[in-house]
Parts: sequence; C-alpha cells; structure tokens
Amino acid sequence: MRTCSTPSSGKTPSKGPRGGDAGFLPLPRSHALLQYLPRRPVRLTRLILFNKPCGVLTQFSDTAGRPTLADYVPVPGVYAAGRLDADSEGLVVLTDDGAMQARISDPRHKLAKTYWAQVEGLVTDDALRALATGVDLADFVTSPCEACRVAEPEGLWERNPPIRIRASIPTSWLQLVLREGKNRQVRRMTARVGFPTLRLIRWAVGDWTLEGLAPGQWRELAIPGQPQGKRRVKARDASFNRGVNSTQPKYKFKENP
Repeated sequence: MRTCSTPSSGKTPSKGPRGGDAGFLPLPRSHALLQYLPRRPVRLTRLILFNKPCGVLTQFSDTAGRPTLADYVPVPGVYAAGRLDADSEGLVVLTDDGAMQARISDPRHKLAKTYWAQVEGLVTDDALRALATGVDLADFVTSPCEACRVAEPEGLWERNPPIRIRASIPTSWLQLVLREGKNRQVRRMTARVGFPTLRLIRWAVGDWTLEGLAPGQWRELAIPGQPQGKRRVKARDASFNRGVNSTQPKYKFKENP
C-alpha cells in the first residue's frame, strides 16, 4: 500500500517524468472512505426466557431421546445460562453471548435466583432459620440465603407428572432466594432440615421472572441499546406458531404470617 503525504501548504504532489504520480496520492477524507469498506453486519445479542416443564433437560440434544430445549426453543446459537434439574420446573435463561452467560450463571456474580418449593410437612421456624443461615451438606456449607413460608402461588399450572403426596402428611410452600447454585442444592437443603422437596419451581433469575409464560412457552427480550427490528417479544409455545395463549398465566402469592 502506498503512503501519502499530508503537506500543510495544500500544494499538489509533483508528477513524474511521464505525467504519472510520483508515489504520493491524496486519500479521500476518512468518512468518505468508509463507503468503500465492506460493512460488517451488526451482531445482536439474543436473550430468551423459557418456562421449562418438568422432565425437560436444559440442553439441546440427548442420546437417550429425552425431551430437550430443542423441542421447545427453535432458535439457533443460544445456550442455557445455568442448569435446572430435569425434575424441576421454571425459568431458564438462554443467550448467544458468552459473557452474558457467565454473568448469569457464575456464582461469583451472586445473581439472585428465586425458587418456590413445595415440601413435605409444615415447615418450622427452626428449619427456616437453618435454611437462611446456612446448611451443612457434608461436602459444603450453603451460603446464607432468604427463606420464608408462602402460600401456594395462585394460578399455578398442574405439574406433569403430578407429585406424590401422602394423604396423612400435609405440605407447605417455601420461597428461597439463593446467590449460589450447586447441584440439586435446594432439594438437598430442605431434605437436610427435615422437609423433603416434592416440587421445585424457579420463579426468577435476577429481575427476570416467569410472569406471562405458561409451561413450554418462551419469550425473547429486547436488549437496551440494540436495534429491535427482528426481535421477538411475544411468548411462543411449543408448537412454534400459535403465539401467545389467549389467557396469560399470572402467578401470585402472599407470605404467610
């Protein structure tokens, strides 16, 4: 590539003996030059909220033929930011951005994750204190978390398959807010304090919640600062083409005294 001179006098570079240039050509101004450069397409980060049904793996393939994310979210290039057990339900966040995946799933960032747990028995105050302050699970001690009793969420969908409840033993609901995520941690915590988990739902990851999503539905979120021309913002169900259910679920609960 030839170099160019930038004389302050504004004089035109001299020409060679045959009338050609002497190796110095003035380049167009930078903004004019940009029109000749190949344009790179703008890469848009994708962020999807999915209400995972019970029995679905948080991966896109399975050699055993079990249900996976691919059966519900037909979006190429996205991956789950963190795991949710197959027998658990609720919010899974998917993205195609590696840095965002790390911010969501890495416990070092301490992003709060809210769970609703239906447990066997009526939870005692001592059990709540133990859950909140930290539970010794032999291989590690859980970090302090938020733990409280709640009423069964209103409008909650039926689990498929249904949980097994013993007629002689009542059940109760807890809300737990954790900032770490070890394997099957919530189930191990409640079992350790004497109240095995029968049903587990992840309601929220940070400020993102399941509000408006029935099981199997997903919604693509708008990312601040990005063009939104081709971004889905409606919930989709597993058929991929029926759009939002006519009646959106609303989940509410009130804390027990």
